[in-house]
Amino acid sequence: MEMQATTTPPLLRLLQVSQIEPAGETTSSASSRKSHAATARASEHPLGALPVVVPTPGVAALTAASVLGAASGSTPELPPATTVPLLRTSRTIIVIVQICGMLFFSSFCNGIIVVGLPAMQHELGLQEGLLVWPTSSYYLTAGSCLLLAGSIADVVGTKRVNLVGSLLAAVFALGCGLARSEGQLIGFRAVQGLANAIITPSSISIISNNVREGRPRNLGFASMGFTQPLGFCFGLVLGGVFIDTVGWRPAFYLAAAASVALVVVGIWALPRDVPRSAQSRSVWKRLASEIDWTGVLLASAGLAMLSYVLASLSADINEIRKAASIVLLILSGFSIPAFVLWMHYQGKHNRTALIPNSVWRNHVFTSSCLMVLFTNALTNCMELYSSLFFQSVQGNSALQASIRLLPSFVAGVAASLSTGIFVHRMPVMWTVLISCVASAGAPLLMALVPIDQIYWKNAFFGQILTPIACDLLFTVGLLIISDNFPKHMQALGGAVFNTCAQIGVAIGLSVTQVIASAVTNDSPFENKSSPEALMRGYRVSFWIMFGWMVFSCVVCVVGLRRVGAIGAKRD
Repeated sequence: MEMQATTTPPLLRLLQVSQIEPAGETTSSASSRKSHAATARASEHPLGALPVVVPTPGVAALTAASVLGAASGSTPELPPATTVPLLRTSRTIIVIVQICGMLFFSSFCNGIIVVGLPAMQHELGLQEGLLVWPTSSYYLTAGSCLLLAGSIADVVGTKRVNLVGSLLAAVFALGCGLARSEGQLIGFRAVQGLANAIITPSSISIISNNVREGRPRNLGFASMGFTQPLGFCFGLVLGGVFIDTVGWRPAFYLAAAASVALVVVGIWALPRDVPRSAQSRSVWKRLASEIDWTGVLLASAGLAMLSYVLASLSADINEIRKAASIVLLILSGFSIPAFVLWMHYQGKHNRTALIPNSVWRNHVFTSSCLMVLFTNALTNCMELYSSLFFQSVQGNSALQASIRLLPSFVAGVAASLSTGIFVHRMPVMWTVLISCVASAGAPLLMALVPIDQIYWKNAFFGQILTPIACDLLFTVGLLIISDNFPKHMQALGGAVFNTCAQIGVAIGLSVTQVIASAVTNDSPFENKSSPEALMRGYRVSFWIMFGWMVFSCVVCVVGLRRVGAIGAKRD
């Protein structure tokens, strides 16, 4: 089927039918989906996969590409036919376990760093000004490299890219355990962040393209959501056990060994990369022509500079007065309009654009990105300031504070699994709105908590409510990407979504820390380290988080009001 000429720009026409409403599905789109399902049932792949033949992009196929702006020429050219293997149930389970296992042990290492930092400082001689960097270097590279990794995965192939990232994660988890200096530890952690940036978008693409629609795919995305906080939680607990017995290094050895085993499983289990066509150009030529390298440079450099400045501010608020920080902050600010202008230029000249400006015209996708930004900021800030409240204000030990945070992780797992099972049965707006209202109660409870109140009143319920919106939105957002982005750009779509989450964490932590410190220093208490003085700053931070969630509720109602249920199996 050839593309039909039309006087109406395809983007404007297609955005009208891309709002994910079941009632709004076009006839051609429905018939295309029925054709896919019929083909899937007709034959069986020898490796346990059901092939689906996707026809040449026409009007129906463009509905999926509408978010990216088909009229802009921003999407790589597709071949006449592409075979996409849909995995059987048994193979699906193995693939999801492998993907989630790599994400689990990546977060497991983060937990080890948090709980083991004092021991690492003592053994490696970490300077006071560098204490934040074993953690910050990870998030700096993870956040700034997501878009690049997603773009490469869509061109080179998701299995290849995923295995490269998994191997890097295994090798440098071992490297962290073998580190003999502060520089080595920080450098190895930075590469671990790069590995996570490589694994995440390719994993999203694999689940989106190769796992059946409906509950299997929903649970796949939900599992990706809850395994990361679960891994962090296990890292905190087991890391503490290792540190108190055999030391922190064996904890990294455990993560490395498990990751190597998962790499071996991935070599066999992950679905093979489907070639574009028999006459496809070489990978190097496709990398040169199908990736917007200027856009990648602008986005990655801007995010890296912003992340560096924010990480420096988290370590010492006075860093903002240094010339280097000011210059980097200005350059990162200029990178935003420069990126927007470059995307406009590429689209105007019908060239490949990293993230076409037309993407943000889709209210559903834009609203989802905004909400995931604020909900991730909330979750991470609540974790930090709740821990500070339990330790610095109420005088609990680090172990006691960790135990008080555990209900948050349990609630996050429950929220993710429930979303995967039931998301297709409720309109998206109401599902997300209820979760945002619930999570808004978490900072509200902590903002009102008396200093000497027992844990089982405000604080306990605050921990339970914290992760609900974040974990639910992770699954919902990935389902929206799965429904709206074309199959050959699923990794990039996931990268955009996760980049928004990383930006939210970086900005949220820095903004709340700056404001909390300023309020504490301006408090009337003579001892600025007293529980009363610290609580003044913490309360303001909790109120700021509450404001984020109120704003998220407004965005939900405005942006998702026309969206029906998602994640249902299509016949």
